[in-house]
Amino acid sequence: MKVIIPLAGYGKRLRPQTWSKPKPLINVAGKPMLGHILDIFAPMEEVEDVVFIVGWLGEQIEEYVGANYRFRSHYVVQEELKGQAHALHLAREHLTGPCVILFVDTYFEADLSQLGTIDADVVAFVKEVEDPRRFGVVVEEAGRVVRIIEKPEGFEHRKVVVGLYYVREGRDLASAIEYLLAHEIQTKGEYYLADAFQVMIDRGAHCVSRPVSVWEDCGTPDTVLGTNRYLLEHGHARTIETVNTVLVPPVHIADGAHIENAVIGPYATVAAGAVVRNALVRDAIIEEGARVENILLEGSLVGRDASLCGTFRRVNVGDDTTIV
Repeated sequence: MKVIIPLAGYGKRLRPQTWSKPKPLINVAGKPMLGHILDIFAPMEEVEDVVFIVGWLGEQIEEYVGANYRFRSHYVVQEELKGQAHALHLAREHLTGPCVILFVDTYFEADLSQLGTIDADVVAFVKEVEDPRRFGVVVEEAGRVVRIIEKPEGFEHRKVVVGLYYVREGRDLASAIEYLLAHEIQTKGEYYLADAFQVMIDRGAHCVSRPVSVWEDCGTPDTVLGTNRYLLEHGHARTIETVNTVLVPPVHIADGAHIENAVIGPYATVAAGAVVRNALVRDAIIEEGARVENILLEGSLVGRDASLCGTFRRVNVGDDTTIV
C-alpha cells in the first residue's frame, strides 16, 4: 500500500508562521503535525511507499522525514497550485495498487486496520458536523456514496470528508483525474479531488464512507491551538525539571527547554532550546529557541528564535521576530 500526502500549499491562513516553514512542520504538542500523522502509519507493515507532494519550502519536509522516519519516500514537486487533483496528477506514476491519500492540515483517529478487506473501490473517511459549508460532503443512498459535493451551499448533508481516502486501485483515480484535466472540470477555479471521485462514481465505482472518531483541524492559529489542547489531553503531555516553576497540566516541555520563575499551563507546549523566564504561559505553543520573559502569554503561537518581553500579549509571531 502507498500513502500519498499532498502538502504543497503556502499555508496562508497560518502566516506569519509559514513564511519560514511549511505548515505541516508547525510544532503541535511536541512534534510537527506531519510527525503525528506519520506516526499513525509507521507501525503498519503494509505501507510500502510514502509519496510527498511538496512545494513551498519542501526541502524542509524532506529533511524532517529523512531524519525521523525510515519509510521508502518519494518527493514530487507541485510548482503551480492548481488544486488537489492536479497535485495527485503530478504523482500519477505512484498511483498504482492500493493507495491512502491524506492531507496533513488535519489530525484524525480512525480504524485503518481493515482497509484491505473493505469491499469498495473508494473509502471516504467522514465526520458529521453542524456546518458543512467549508468542506466536502458525501451524499449516500442505500449505504453507498453516490455523490461528493465540494463546499456545499446548504446544510442538507453533514457528513464531511476529513481529507483521508482509501482507493483500492490507484490507476482508476489517475484515470479520473486525467478526465478532469482534459475536460477542465474545476470547482471554484481548482481541480478538486472530490470531483475526481465523482467521475469514478459515475463510471460505476463502489464508494462507501467510514467514520473517524477524532478530527482536529490545523488550518488556522485558533485550530492549531485547539489540536494542541486535544493532543496534550490524550497522551502527548510531558514535563522536565524546571526552576521555581509551577506546571499546570497538561503541558509538553521538551528536553533542553529552560523554564524559570514561571507558571506554565494548562495547554502549553514549549520546544527544545526555548527560554521562559518570569512568565505565565497558557494555551500557547513556543517553538525552538524562542525567548519569553516578563509576560503573561495566552492563546498564542511563538515562532522559532523569536523574542517576547512585555506585560500581557495574545500574539502570533513568526520565526526570528522580536517584540519588546
